Amino acid sequence: MRVLMVASECYPLVKTGGLADVVGALPAALAADGCASRVMLPAYPSVLARLADARPVMREDDVFGGPGTLLSARGEGGLDVLALDAPHLFARDGNPYLGPDGRDWPDNHRRYAALCAMAARYADAPPDGWAPDIVHCHDWQAGLVPVYRMRATRRPPVVFTIHNIGFPGLFPAAAVAELGLPPERFAPDGFEYYGHLSFLKAGLVFSDRLTTVSPTYARELLTPRFGMGFEGVLAARAADLTGILNGIDDATWNPAADAHLAAPYDAARLDGKAADRAALQAETGLDPDPAALLACVVSRLTDQKGLDLLAEALPVLLDGGGQLALLGSGVAEMEDAFHALAAAHPGRVSVRIGYDEALSHRLVAGADAIVVPSRFEPCGLTQLIGLRYGTIPIVARTGGLADSVIDANVAALQAGVATGFVFEPVDAEGMRHALRRALAAFADRTAWRGMIQAAMRQPVGWTRSAAQYRALYNDLAPNAKDSGP
Repeated sequence: MRVLMVASECYPLVKTGGLADVVGALPAALAADGCASRVMLPAYPSVLARLADARPVMREDDVFGGPGTLLSARGEGGLDVLALDAPHLFARDGNPYLGPDGRDWPDNHRRYAALCAMAARYADAPPDGWAPDIVHCHDWQAGLVPVYRMRATRRPPVVFTIHNIGFPGLFPAAAVAELGLPPERFAPDGFEYYGHLSFLKAGLVFSDRLTTVSPTYARELLTPRFGMGFEGVLAARAADLTGILNGIDDATWNPAADAHLAAPYDAARLDGKAADRAALQAETGLDPDPAALLACVVSRLTDQKGLDLLAEALPVLLDGGGQLALLGSGVAEMEDAFHALAAAHPGRVSVRIGYDEALSHRLVAGADAIVVPSRFEPCGLTQLIGLRYGTIPIVARTGGLADSVIDANVAALQAGVATGFVFEPVDAEGMRHALRRALAAFADRTAWRGMIQAAMRQPVGWTRSAAQYRALYNDLAPNAKDSGP
């Protein structure tokens, strides 16, 4: 079976968040189930720099204002890539979506419509003969693929995955004509959303099947609290919506072979984790305190991620002798709040604004706990990484956090299956209670070690989820055969 993935980012070529990790890891997992995948994405400068021996396979003279060439190349780790090289749209350094002023590029509708149109054209008549059986589209940037598919002769089924419904891909109504979209579909039962064009809604309405990244988030999306105005659309398509929990690349995230760490370790040899902890305290300027519960955060600093709740509840952790090491960036007010906490508690709170892939590995390995207090979280990957590294998650009961962390209640602790602390309501008091529970458990080193062992036993890779995707593909394309690359 051949699967064409369409996305705006893919690790390690370009990454702003978890979407890139998923798109980068899923093809390798699907390969074990007989699926050959190619990932189509924009040829940003960072992508072109990482693709060697790229060769053109398709060219269009006018891709919304200039020529576009589809390049085929083999990326790192054997990833098969199709990159849309359209310099007038993508030859821009920095964040893929934002200009130097921190705002969306004003032509984002043209940029990602170009990606969608090229994907539909390639799937219809691939010049290199690689005809996909399934087109798998990820988030709003790929939402127009099933609309452009309407023009095609060959129409492979489209699966559309919602990674975060909070990003609807909204543009003025005038964009419908500019992008060559069928005007009759600009309607409540099409891609119109309160007078705007919504790329996301196009994907929700016109794709053959819908998935999202955890079973709980799939249920949450049907409610006004989490559906963000799309709950009616999704309720109408509830029979076509499946929640499949994300995994992580458990080769990249492997404490036994992680080159970023001071010392490797595994569940049977945890001495290395203690060494990583001491190294992290030294690197981040925290006091070398072996008795402190060292919590970490690796996150965007936004309202969704709930880090304001941690800031408000932080005295509980510090008064209990704990420490915090944070890596992230986001809204200026939240960055300033954590800078102020670090200044007020030197040696107890460390804050790094920005993103550093290597440091993120060292943070998770060296910390005792990882805090993910999201108000909503479609899946979340950092708690899965925490489990892999024996770093106990402290999470809100929502989305994939609820699906992947087993709360340390009395029964779970007695059964030896507890892997973290799950709290609700998702507010500052809930966060305080979770921190108190974590501090109490950490004081019992035997119980804490048992939680580490349970966490590291939990499968967090892609094997199970890839099998679910393959079953979905089989349902849509039952005659497709297993294939190599």
